[in-house]
Amino acid sequence: MLADDMACNPRNSYPGVIFNNANHKLDLYGDNIEVDYRGYEVNVENFIRLLTGRHDSRVPRAKQLLTDKNSNILIYMTGHGGDEFLKFQDNEEISSQDIADAFEQMHQKKRYNEILFIIDTCQANTLYKKFYSPNILSIGSSSYGENSYSHHADAEVGVAVIDRFTYYTLEFMENVHRNSNTTLLDLFRTYSYDRLGSNVGWSTDLYSRDISRVRTTEFFGAVVRVHLTRDSYPLERTTEKGSDIKSQEVIHNRDKQRSLNIVNEKNDTSIIGQQQEDLFNFDFVSKGVSFVAILLGLYYLYK
Repeated sequence: MLADDMACNPRNSYPGVIFNNANHKLDLYGDNIEVDYRGYEVNVENFIRLLTGRHDSRVPRAKQLLTDKNSNILIYMTGHGGDEFLKFQDNEEISSQDIADAFEQMHQKKRYNEILFIIDTCQANTLYKKFYSPNILSIGSSSYGENSYSHHADAEVGVAVIDRFTYYTLEFMENVHRNSNTTLLDLFRTYSYDRLGSNVGWSTDLYSRDISRVRTTEFFGAVVRVHLTRDSYPLERTTEKGSDIKSQEVIHNRDKQRSLNIVNEKNDTSIIGQQQEDLFNFDFVSKGVSFVAILLGLYYLYK
């Protein structure tokens, strides 16, 4: 979700481009970035629907969060906020209770295995105070009553280009590769008051694992553990209209009927071929008998 208020702002002298640094080396809005929700689509309602899966039937699969009970989900939010709220488009807010209730719906519907919730805003640590669902690890850029500061300004663009918390997060991630053994604790320890000007806080009360053993790639790198088993995978049967099971049955019956039609066509062709062969043999025999009869008639006539 991107509001596009920076990339498309008329004050931006590089339209459609967002840099993380004044040196303009890294474009955060490159060709490999896919944005599913932009502009006025970025609102509280769509965010809650995205998390809970309660979409209108017209919403394409590409704009849905297709997760299950085995999914690790990273939620990284940044913007203007305050005590237990974050602004959307400067005209509406989402509260800590709203997010907590959405997470609980996700838990009840088995839409996640673990959630890493990261929030970068003023008084960020208050955004996860209301969470109560299991297996959620939260971290915020500032404590209650503290501001979250920008890192530096770009004189050419004329605005601050990145927050300190996000800047140092990105700096850490640039040294992480898919086989890296760096953990979330390693990431959390890079945040210091000297760097950020605020006190970073994290909560492990709802999280069951030791964060010193949780690799960053389990959330940031789409690297997951594969569990091998010799047991067969049980397919759950559903009665919903248009379900996968029903669709498979329709396809199976259709293919079976096609096979029967092909066999019948082959049998019909064989029968027709045999009939034509029998008719040919009969006709040949008939002509042969007639020819012999003619010869005998001529023999007795001239004898």
